[in-house]
Amino acid sequence: MADSGPTQADGHAGQGNVLLVDDEPQVLHAYGRALRAAGFHVIMLPHGGTVEDVLAKNPVDVVVCDIRLPGLDGIDILKLVRRHDPDLPVVLMTAGGELTSAVEAVKHGAARYLLKPIAPELLCETVGEVRRLGQLASMQRRAFELFGSAACKEVNQRDLGRRLELALETLYMAYQPIIRWSTKSVFAHEALVRTREQSLLRPDELFAAAETLGRLFDVGRAVRRLVAETLEQTGPRCVFVNLHPRDLEDDTLYAGDAPLSAFASRVVLEITERASLSGIADLRERLAGLRKLGYRIAVDDLGAGYAGLNWFVQLEPEIVKLDMSLTRDADAEPKKQKLIASMARLCRELEIAVVAEGVETAGERAALVAAGCDLLQGYLFAKPGRPFPVPQLDD
Repeated sequence: MADSGPTQADGHAGQGNVLLVDDEPQVLHAYGRALRAAGFHVIMLPHGGTVEDVLAKNPVDVVVCDIRLPGLDGIDILKLVRRHDPDLPVVLMTAGGELTSAVEAVKHGAARYLLKPIAPELLCETVGEVRRLGQLASMQRRAFELFGSAACKEVNQRDLGRRLELALETLYMAYQPIIRWSTKSVFAHEALVRTREQSLLRPDELFAAAETLGRLFDVGRAVRRLVAETLEQTGPRCVFVNLHPRDLEDDTLYAGDAPLSAFASRVVLEITERASLSGIADLRERLAGLRKLGYRIAVDDLGAGYAGLNWFVQLEPEIVKLDMSLTRDADAEPKKQKLIASMARLCRELEIAVVAEGVETAGERAALVAAGCDLLQGYLFAKPGRPFPVPQLDD
């Protein structure tokens, strides 16, 4: 018969602290032993009744719980954890594999959903991975709280439609190189939207106007068409293209005959972390469709938003870009150096490449390289320009 209170599976906490909840004693102790052997400190509960007390009194890095439990079930525990800490990863387990529970798990932000029986290696690997995802989400949240981001300038509402039309008519792309510093070579270029319409010169103003008028798709399609025209004329290059989260709802993005689709294997789609993914239906299927075409996904502006763990769980990016609010003056701020180094290390462990944006001085470059960032972008190397600016790579 299972105990009614928590059981400490005393291993060392080198891999982190895990709260394990399962009402089957044999399963509870078997999974506890596997996690302990992998280096985790494990708190074991036979039911969910005391989860809230355990979370309040103990540092927990990952919650692993069965869905079918007496009293509070796994979905109830997931909701409870989300109220306690939006970045604390939850791994749900079930022997049934019911579609409804899987949908609920995703809806409420489960980091992973595993079907029993679970091989010990898979369980430990999954817990380690989501723990790193949770750490990364917490770090970017802390970066936002510490260093903030510039507020977007309000767009003048008068004659907005007319000015947006003029902006679209004069739209063009500027390109800025992304440098691989270890080899002093160009890794890729970021395509940056520009217009000659004076009232909407800044990209944030342009997109704010388009969003206000319900014309984000028009801007996104124009950008992708212009990038495709450049790639058609210039030969093989890797290009980062900014994608507003709402562009994910534009069916033309997934069309095999869309202009940019022909170059998908050479394109990284940057999705800004400043905007919300909420409300986008079938997000995982849409991202899978983009990857099937050959696109890679990057999270842009990491450290400037407040998305949290769900952002990484949903997008599963191949690349993240550290926002300039985090990298600016990194050489003079030890807090930033430590935070960047930790984020870079976690990204390497998750096999996510890191690009540090906004590099303007040799001191910033040196600090970022020392922190583990090899891919760099900023005015120190080249300002954005017509395809393709030659970067300055001298020490």
